[in-house]
Amino acid sequence: MADAAEIQGPSASPARRRLRRAGALLAGAPLLAGLLQLTAAEPAQAAPADSVSVALDSLTPSAPTEDDTLTVSGTVINNGRQSVTGAHVGLRVGPLLNTRSAVDGIAQHPNDLRGGTGDELGGKYTEKFSKLVPGVAEHFSISVPVDELNLGKDGVYSFGVSVSGKTSARPWDRMLGIERTFLPWQSSEADTKSRTTFMWPLISSVHMTARTGAGERQTPVFQDDELAKEIAPGGRLAQMMDLGRDLDVTWVIDPDLLAAVDAMANGYRVQQPDGTSKAGTRENQDVAKQWLAGLQKAVTGKEVVALPFADPDLASLAHTGTSVTGSLSHLKDATDVAALTVKTVLHVTPTTDFAWPVEGAVDPSIIKVATSAGADRVIARSDSLRESSGLSYTPSAARPIGGGTTAVVADARMSTAFEGDLTKADSSTLAVQQFLAQSLEANVQKDEQRSIVVAPQRTPTASQAQAMATAVKALQDGNWSQPETLTGAANAKPDPDATTRIPSTSAYPSSLRKQELPRSAFEQIADTQDKLDNFQVILTDQSRVVTPFGRAINRGVSTSWRGQAAKADGFRADVLSYLDNLGGQVKLIDKSETKLSGRSATIPVTVQNNLVQPVGHLYLRLSSTQPTRLKIGGKAYDEQPVEVSGGHSQSVKFTTSANANGRATVLAQLYTEDGQEYGDPVSFDVKVTEVTPTVMLVIGGGVLLLVLAGFRMYTQRKRAAARQAEEEGPDEAEADSGDDSGNPDDAGGRLSEESGSPAGEAGPDQPGDPAPDTAPESADPSGTGERVDR
Repeated sequence: MADAAEIQGPSASPARRRLRRAGALLAGAPLLAGLLQLTAAEPAQAAPADSVSVALDSLTPSAPTEDDTLTVSGTVINNGRQSVTGAHVGLRVGPLLNTRSAVDGIAQHPNDLRGGTGDELGGKYTEKFSKLVPGVAEHFSISVPVDELNLGKDGVYSFGVSVSGKTSARPWDRMLGIERTFLPWQSSEADTKSRTTFMWPLISSVHMTARTGAGERQTPVFQDDELAKEIAPGGRLAQMMDLGRDLDVTWVIDPDLLAAVDAMANGYRVQQPDGTSKAGTRENQDVAKQWLAGLQKAVTGKEVVALPFADPDLASLAHTGTSVTGSLSHLKDATDVAALTVKTVLHVTPTTDFAWPVEGAVDPSIIKVATSAGADRVIARSDSLRESSGLSYTPSAARPIGGGTTAVVADARMSTAFEGDLTKADSSTLAVQQFLAQSLEANVQKDEQRSIVVAPQRTPTASQAQAMATAVKALQDGNWSQPETLTGAANAKPDPDATTRIPSTSAYPSSLRKQELPRSAFEQIADTQDKLDNFQVILTDQSRVVTPFGRAINRGVSTSWRGQAAKADGFRADVLSYLDNLGGQVKLIDKSETKLSGRSATIPVTVQNNLVQPVGHLYLRLSSTQPTRLKIGGKAYDEQPVEVSGGHSQSVKFTTSANANGRATVLAQLYTEDGQEYGDPVSFDVKVTEVTPTVMLVIGGGVLLLVLAGFRMYTQRKRAAARQAEEEGPDEAEADSGDDSGNPDDAGGRLSEESGSPAGEAGPDQPGDPAPDTAPESADPSGTGERVDR
C-alpha cells in the first residue's frame, strides 16, 4: 500500500478536496435518514398493537397415553386497540425436544411467536370467535383424542395453543398470540424407569416465644396467632397435610412446628403489643388437634425425615457462627431433641441423619458444620454441586464426598419448577408441564436406572403446594418414573462419573450470603446461654426454664429468619430480656445505713425469691471494704448458704465486730455453687459508734461502788439482827409462861413482828414509838444459832 501511494499522481488542490467532501455528504444524507427511520421502527415491531394473549388454564391429562383424550382450556384477551374478527383458537404440536436445555428455552419464552410452534391441527379441533373485543377475556375449551395428535416416538413435545385472526388495519388471517408448553409422551411402560424422590416439606416460621405461664402447666406464649391460620381448613399447612396424604413422598418435617401445634392443642396464650398475653381460643385448640390427628394418619407408612429442631441455618452457622464459642453445641442440642419431638407427637420414628442447607447450596465449611451434629447425608442441589466432567445425562443423586458423608444432590430444574407466583391457573399449569417434561427428558437420556431427588422450596404457598401435588400425582401415574424414599436415594449406587468436588467457599451465592445471620446474632445467643447456665444452677426444677429457653435459643438461629433481620433480632432480644427478668426475681433487698454500737453485733441481709419454685445452691457473701475497722465473722468476708421457698424471703444473719469508730461500707453478693456471681450486689454503710477505754473504766468503777455499798448494807443488817436477838431472849420466856394463864388480856398481847414488844406497849426509849428497822451497829460476830434477817 505504501508503494501504491508513492506512484500516485500529483495531489489534488485544497479547493478540489473540499468540493469532493461536500458531494460525499450530500450523497450519504438519504441513506443516513433511512437508517434512522429503520432504527426508530424496531421498537414498534417488538410490541405489536394488535397482540392477543393466551392463558392455558388447564391441560388434562398432564401426561396422556394412547387411549386418552386431551382437553385444553383457557382464556384469550385482545390486548390491542382494534377488535379482532374471524378469530379462532387452535392446538399446535411442535417438534420433539431432545435436551433438557431445549425445555428450558421454551419455558423462558412461552409466548414467543418466532419459536417452533408446529402446525395447527385445525378442523373441528379449534374454537372460533366472531369478534375479540379489546380488553375482554374469552374462554375456550378444546378436546382432542391423543391419536389425532400424530405423536411419534416417546419423548417431550413442544405443545402450543395459538389464536389467529385479522384486524381492520391488517385484514388478513395471521397468528396473533400463542402460549407454549410441553406434552410428555410415554405411550407405554418405559423399559427403564427413574426412581424419583419428592421431598414434601412441612416447615413454618417461628411462632413460640420463650415465655410460659407461672402455673404447673407452664402454658406457652405465642408471638401471634398466624399458625392457627396456617393449619385451619384451607390454610397453607392444612393443604400441605391434605395433599401429601395421597402422595408417595418423603415427609421432611421441622420438629418445632409439631411442638408448636401440640402446644396450641393443649392450651396456649398469645402475646399482646402491651406486653401482656391473652388466652388462645378454644376454636384454635380444636383446629390444632384436628391437624395433628390428620397428620398422624398422613405419615403412616411413609418415610419421615426430621430436621434439627427449628431448622437451624447451617450456612450462617458455618460462615459466621463458628467463630463464636458454643454455637455448634446448639446444633447438637437441636438434633438430639428432634427425634424425640417427632416420636412423641406423631408416634413414628423419624430419620435424623439428613442435613438440608438453604437451597442446597454447599461449600466445605457448610459440609463440615452440617455433619458435626451426627448427620452423614447432606442434601445439596445440582446448581451448587455442578457437573464438571461434561456428562450428557443427569447422574444419580448420591455422591460420596469423603469422610463417610454422602451428598444427596437434588435436581435443580425440577426442584425450582414450582417457585414464583402460581396463584393463576395458567402459571400453575405451565409449572406442572415443565416439571413433567424435565422428568421425562432426564429419563430418556440413558437406559440405566438412576435416582432423581426433588427438593422444592422450604415453605411452599398453598397454590405452589397444589401444583406440586398435581405434578407428583401425574408422575406417579406416568409410565417413566417410580417413587423412592430419600433414604433409598441416598443408599443407591453412585455414578462413578458424577462429580464429587464440593465448590469453594468463594463460590457460595452472594444472594444467599446477604441473607445470613450476622455474627452479632450468635454473640447474642451465646450471652443468653451463659445467663441460662448461671440461672439454672440455683433452681430446684431446672426443666421449667431449661426446656423453654433451650428451644428458644434453637429458634433464634432458624432458617426462617432469612430476609427478616430486624424481626430475628427482636426475637432474640426478647428471649434475653425475659431471661434477665426471671433471673432478677431472685435478688437481694436493698439496705439502708446500719448503726453498730459496741464491739460486736448481728447484721441481717434479706434474699427475696419471687419465682414459683424454691431456689438453692446459692451462697450469700458479706464483705467489708474496710476490714481494719469492721470484720465479718472475724475476717474480711463471710458467706452462708441460702435456700428460699418460692414466693418468699429469707434473712441471713452475719456476726460483725468493730475495731474502731467510723463508717464502713459493706458489700452483699449472691454466688452460685460454682463461684459465679449471681445478680446485682447490694452495698450499704455501717456506722460504728464503739465506746472508748476511758468510758469503759468509768462505767466499771461505778459498778464496783454499787457492789461495795450493797455489801456494807448487808453487813449492817446482819449485826443489828444479832443484837436484837440477845436482848429479846428472857422476855420471850416470860410471855410464853403467861400464855397458859387464861387471862383474856394476855391473850391479846401478840408480839409485833418488827419490834418484839407487845403491841401498844411503850418501849424503853419513847412510849408508843415503833422499833427501828435496823439495830445499832455492832462489830461482834453473830452467835451460834442466831436468826439473821436477810
